[in-house]
Amino acid sequence: MKNIKLKEKRLITSALPYVNNIPHLGNLIQMLSADVFARFCRSRGYETMYVCGTDEYGTATETKALQEKKTPRELCDYYYAIHKDIYEWFDIAFDKFGRTSNEECTEITQSIFNDLDKNGFIKEHTSKQLFCPKCSMFLADRYVDGTCPKCGATDARGDQCDSCGTLLDPTQLLAPRCHTCGSTPEVRETKHLYIDLPSIAPKLESWMEKASVEGKWSANAIQMTKAWIRDGLNERAITRDLKWGIPVPKAGYENKVFYVWFNAPIGYMSITKQLADEMKAGGKETFDWKKWWLPSESAEKMDGELKLFQFIGKDNIPFHTVVFPCSEIGTGRDYTKLYHMSSTEFLNYEDGKFSKSKGVGVFGSDAKESGIPSDAWRFYIYYNRPENQDYQFTWKDFQEKYNKELIGNLGNLVNRTLLFINKNYGGKIPAGKKDEVLWAQVLGHEKKATEYLEWAELKDAFHEIFAISDICNKAFQAAEPWKAVKTNKEVADNVLYNLAYVIKDLMIMIQPYLPKYSQVVAGYLGHTIYDAHYGIEGKDGSLTWEDLGKMEGLDTISETSVYFTPLDNKAMEAFRAKFAGKQDEKKDEKSKSKQKKEKKAEPKEEKPALTPEQQIDFFNANIELRVAKIVDIKPNPDGEKLYIETMDDGSGKPRTIQSGLRMYLKEEELLGKHVVIASNLAPRKMRGVESYGMLLAGDYKDENGKECVEVLDAGWAAPGTKVVLEGSDVNASKKPEISGDEFFSVSIEAKDGVVQIAGKKLLADGKEIRTTKALNGEIG
Repeated sequence: MKNIKLKEKRLITSALPYVNNIPHLGNLIQMLSADVFARFCRSRGYETMYVCGTDEYGTATETKALQEKKTPRELCDYYYAIHKDIYEWFDIAFDKFGRTSNEECTEITQSIFNDLDKNGFIKEHTSKQLFCPKCSMFLADRYVDGTCPKCGATDARGDQCDSCGTLLDPTQLLAPRCHTCGSTPEVRETKHLYIDLPSIAPKLESWMEKASVEGKWSANAIQMTKAWIRDGLNERAITRDLKWGIPVPKAGYENKVFYVWFNAPIGYMSITKQLADEMKAGGKETFDWKKWWLPSESAEKMDGELKLFQFIGKDNIPFHTVVFPCSEIGTGRDYTKLYHMSSTEFLNYEDGKFSKSKGVGVFGSDAKESGIPSDAWRFYIYYNRPENQDYQFTWKDFQEKYNKELIGNLGNLVNRTLLFINKNYGGKIPAGKKDEVLWAQVLGHEKKATEYLEWAELKDAFHEIFAISDICNKAFQAAEPWKAVKTNKEVADNVLYNLAYVIKDLMIMIQPYLPKYSQVVAGYLGHTIYDAHYGIEGKDGSLTWEDLGKMEGLDTISETSVYFTPLDNKAMEAFRAKFAGKQDEKKDEKSKSKQKKEKKAEPKEEKPALTPEQQIDFFNANIELRVAKIVDIKPNPDGEKLYIETMDDGSGKPRTIQSGLRMYLKEEELLGKHVVIASNLAPRKMRGVESYGMLLAGDYKDENGKECVEVLDAGWAAPGTKVVLEGSDVNASKKPEISGDEFFSVSIEAKDGVVQIAGKKLLADGKEIRTTKALNGEIG
């Protein structure tokens, strides 16, 4: 394997998503951010471990389970599967995506508690806590709502006010109310265990002063942590009156569990151990989890320094810089502690905020069903990552950034360069001379991007990559190879030679961000990008960060296709409308839609069929047929019969059409074909993907009686060529958009292999369209 193994080890975590809801784009930022960093670290040669998982204990799970009439375990199993499916669709390369409701988490949490207790850092207090008589239960912090005593916000929770950020005790809330039933709770006494943060504070402060400098903590992380220490740490409760949680191993506390915020960060350790235990149980070569989290007690001694990088939202900073490190420090053991924190501000939605409770915004399942590739969503989140201030997601902004930067900048460079080499050089990359001026700029940006990525400054690094692409687009334009290839071939050779190698570099650098797209483009160059998570390692031709700037190993370009298709205004507005409501309302809409479909349709009065003369007149005035080339084809993952075909229809913009041909034809039988499409048919969504038109084909049976399909082939005609009836004006204007009923009011059929309407032949570029197998029958 080419990539060198560096001495430094990188342990990476992202904030644990709470299990009882579907994650939205704002929740996904931390997992996606850590994914980029982990992929970069692997490509650089660092020994890397990236762990995350669902946070499953606590009152929220108990309450949600009651609402959904499930046990807490059943609820967690249900939502864990949803989370895992969404993260897999987004192509997040965890080493392990686990769960906190496992025996490993119980084991390690109880061990840390016992060490804290033994060292005198656990205190017992009888406290006053809010109790809901109607629900007959003590209320955990997050299940008390009320008015914030500091800023007056009326939607503060018992543990924190989101409006001003103040951490609260539920009894401090004004006008408190039970989150579950809305009743006014009463104060009762209960006994709990507390971690003695004040006694650990001197060691915490000493560690923090050093770690924040060495690890280059962000300004808001330093400021918030220092504020907590300056204001004086308080003893913090670590037990709760619940049933669903990790049991407290102390006499008198048999009916209590650990507070979820005490054991949740320990989940990072337990999920690492989960992975090791699963590998051992599966007979695979395993590792000692302590190698990563408790090195001095591990049987496996590590070479080089181990650094922990944690990716979290700004609201979780104190728990990762104060509460969790205090738990580690208080044990007296050298647990791995935070080195660098990458924290972000909030991603908001349109004119409001993402909200799990209110269901506002685009959730992971929505993104998956949108028909927009996962790499396009990844692009938008990284390009606008809210690192220093909140960022507002809007569909208009998504459309503009996606079309302008991803397609118009990076995609344009890749497509125009590789297509030009295919068209004018037969796919052979021309020999050329290194352009020292161009490469000085490229290498400068590559160096900056690498430096940014070393410190997880993901957005800045991403923009450096797009700066390279912009420079190269300008170089292509300045060289005018479409002219030079005829008048001064050396100029064309040189620019294409250099740009091919820059594209190679861009795919290496973009791979952590856009893993699917980068592999596709690298494949055109005859290579793969190193990706240890998916087994793309040690193979001949696998590219790593070490290959940046190297001008060797490229020879030919295979046939390319368009990967990303532009998002037009109509689609953008449709998405904005579709995802504006609450999740519950969306479910209701789906339910109503289903009921509507299931309801028996009222019989319609049949319209009389058009006469042959009327069909000809109607076709000439309304139906537009064009020749289009299938430049890309892939199965619709949610439709077993459907292909998603990207068409070159001569307009200069890719067109997406879906056809139910998967049962009849292989992808390679369709790719590259010049077919006939109904180009002004109104778009319709099928299995989550908008289809703009219809591909025409005929049915027939083979010699064994098997149902087969033949698509209309117009291989002699260029994409965009109009298909007309003989004797008709090829330039006649048509209706801009027609319905399916209007299209099928005209009968297109094959007679003895000649495709016609009412006896008149269909022509493309003056030549009749014929079938070779579906010789007689309807075409549709």
